[in-house]
Amino acid sequence: MGNTRAMVHPLRLLRWLYVGRLTLATGIFLGALFVWRDAEATAITLWATLALLSSVVATSLSLWYTTGLQRVPGKNFLYGQVLFDTLLVTAVVYITIEGRMGSVFAPLYILVIAAGALLLPLSGGMLIGVLASILYFSVSLLDQNQGPDGGLLVVTLQGALFAVMALVTGALGDRLRHTGTVLGVVESELRQLRLDTDDVLDTIDTGLVTVDEIGQLVYINDAAEAALQIPDQDWHGKEVTAELDRRAPGLGTVIRRTASLRAPIRRYEIRMRGDDGDRYLGVRTTVLERGASPPWVTAVFQDITDTKQIDELMRRAERLQAVAELGASLAHEIKNPLASIRSAVEQLAVGRLNDRDRGVLRSLVLKESDRLTRLLSDFMEFSRIELRRWGAVDLCKITRDAIGLVQQHPDTAGSARIELRAPMEPVIVTGDEDLLHRAVFNLVLNAVQHSGADGQVKVEVGRILAKRDVPSAVQFERPVRLAVSDSGPGISEEALARIFDPFFTTREGGTGLGLALVHRAVEAHQGMILVDGGPDHGAQFTVYLPAQAERR
Repeated sequence: MGNTRAMVHPLRLLRWLYVGRLTLATGIFLGALFVWRDAEATAITLWATLALLSSVVATSLSLWYTTGLQRVPGKNFLYGQVLFDTLLVTAVVYITIEGRMGSVFAPLYILVIAAGALLLPLSGGMLIGVLASILYFSVSLLDQNQGPDGGLLVVTLQGALFAVMALVTGALGDRLRHTGTVLGVVESELRQLRLDTDDVLDTIDTGLVTVDEIGQLVYINDAAEAALQIPDQDWHGKEVTAELDRRAPGLGTVIRRTASLRAPIRRYEIRMRGDDGDRYLGVRTTVLERGASPPWVTAVFQDITDTKQIDELMRRAERLQAVAELGASLAHEIKNPLASIRSAVEQLAVGRLNDRDRGVLRSLVLKESDRLTRLLSDFMEFSRIELRRWGAVDLCKITRDAIGLVQQHPDTAGSARIELRAPMEPVIVTGDEDLLHRAVFNLVLNAVQHSGADGQVKVEVGRILAKRDVPSAVQFERPVRLAVSDSGPGISEEALARIFDPFFTTREGGTGLGLALVHRAVEAHQGMILVDGGPDHGAQFTVYLPAQAERR
């Protein structure tokens, strides 16, 4: 690439040199024919004709050498071109010189010197400058009308100016050539890097598609061509996002959304239906900023069908295992009351009991029956957790209603005092009102039951405005906070790890399903629940919900 740049630059400059040479020679020839009418017209016309003919011949031969024969201009060729133009300008100056005023074409030496500085090395440019000064000085002295005083001074100053211009332009030309060489090397390395990168991208099984600011295809690798059936030779430079949507529903839309928002999409799944079954693509996008120009977008995708099927099998196995564990726990919880009831019934059937023992056994049967009823009722409520009615819900109103229901609960009569701290304005979340009500009710009821008769329960509801007040585990924006704290005995370290497990309880007579229900309800609303509490200083349950949750 460096050699290519070195060749293209002189050829382009030579073309301009040819155009300027022919223009100058033609202009002088026409001037000699139609403008000059004095006694010296014949000599001027002869010089002008020779200048034009020599320019045409020299230019024709040069074009034939560089264009016809496709030869690279060498050092001798470039020296010859600059020397010829120096002599041509000298002839023009000689023809047009007018006494002490000199020639109006003398500044053309500056253009010749500049061309020499760009085409030749520093020493060559200096040589052309010195030669131009000598020729101009000599031509000026040949004019019989040139006097020895002021005119000679002007000529000398002009010659000195040509020498200075040769020095300056030569230094600039040398610097430009050096810079061009460096740029050529860099461009060559960049092209090689791009070729290597293309080879790497074409060998990986991950698809890559890059489109410009108006959705035209810029790049697509082999894996993407095979997956989408979009050949690069057919679609390169054409609007492709609509076709991407047709081949992989949603891919073009994701690219357009990324371009409009100038924000990458980290994860997106696309389902592609086919005769041999559905295929799934995992897609992520990135924005390629291009300074002041609109950005390009690159979409990277991979076939995740096998991974998705494996994940589904694992989830199914986890669900089956959870059902088995839940069934075993439920059977264990039912077994004990049933055993007590059976023993009491067997003793009552004997009939050799006094009234006092008979009353105790009857009371035991009723108590264990109530326990079974409560256990099955809580289990049915736990198993029915699902989002049915999705809409805007005022969390403050739900909390007030739940607290009122807890205060009327038969198990909380004369229990802890409940204090509510909530703003007057609504705190809106998006979710299922019934499910959120059941979750808040169970959370407050659990706090009251663990606080005792003289205890205190604090309930706080509100928005979180400062990001520093949100735990790092909470990833969603604009969270809403519900905190329930009690003055009970706290939670041991062993119990803390199992606090949300079904049928796990530390309270006598509890079913262990209340907090499990709360946990499932919070997860269904894409929220998070955190527990803070150690032995002997109460416990606090904090629920974070997104202010505008999206249903999945």
